[in-house]
Amino acid sequence: MKTYDLTIQANKRPETLERLLRVIRHRGFEVIALQTQTENDTISLKIKVQSERAIGLLFNQLAKLPDVVSLGEK
Repeated sequence: MKTYDLTIQANKRPETLERLLRVIRHRGFEVIALQTQTENDTISLKIKVQSERAIGLLFNQLAKLPDVVSLGEK
């Protein structure tokens, strides 16, 4: 299995984290590590995921979420 490190900046709302994790799970990725930090109206996430699937499948779906401000891979 391949592992990927993602960084996500999103608007801070009660449902944001739940939506992100649901998309990750539905796209066939497993969360290995999760670190969050909130500042004012923004939530910053560092997520390590693993899967046999291509990371592009996950990126495309996360980018469609209305609260996601920026998305990157380390």
